[in-house]
Amino acid sequence: MSLNESKGNMYDWVTHTYNTIKGKCYHDCSYCYMKRWGNLKDVRFDESELKTDLGKDNFIFVGSSCDMFAEDVNPKWVIKTLQHCDKYENHYLLQTKNPKAFSDYAANIASLSSFSLCATIETNRWYGNIMVSSPKITNRVYAMTDIPYVDKYVTIEPIMDFDMIEFVRMLKDINPIQINIGADSGNNNLPEPSKDKILNLITELETFTKVKKKKNLNRLLK
Repeated sequence: MSLNESKGNMYDWVTHTYNTIKGKCYHDCSYCYMKRWGNLKDVRFDESELKTDLGKDNFIFVGSSCDMFAEDVNPKWVIKTLQHCDKYENHYLLQTKNPKAFSDYAANIASLSSFSLCATIETNRWYGNIMVSSPKITNRVYAMTDIPYVDKYVTIEPIMDFDMIEFVRMLKDINPIQINIGADSGNNNLPEPSKDKILNLITELETFTKVKKKKNLNRLLK
């Protein structure tokens, strides 16, 4: 198998994506970009991906198409994936909406040559009809706050309307080295904040961390 080059709406510092776990994501968020491909099959492990040469000195987003740390994912699949990554000297981005699972694989993650842990936190509010089976926002924040001494990222994408004081406090408690902000790219009619509110949020966040604006955020900043 060949390593997938990063493209589309991916982070501009990520060079490649790598997915061993495929199919329908347990979280079933209404805005998920994977749904554009129609009815996805049940989550599964693609054993052939363990033959993929991951190269060297790449920045690889592992599990970009299906949350590999979701509750319904077989732990053996996650361990096999991390063990394969451990064979190569790259920087690995591990991102999830279920960051409490990071602790379950702490030893395997720590063995990687270089890595960052990231949680998706779209807002401080709970939009149950949109987030469906995702872990509660407060649970994600608590889990990320409890992770010590590693490079932590937060991704606010797709950004949804929020309460400024509470949202900033939550994000500051996590102590991330970087916060990425992006918007809905799929016309999903989400409850989005105003331009001024987003700009004020960025100003607040920049008092304690680096902020990276994804290209798709430009739609809301016009």
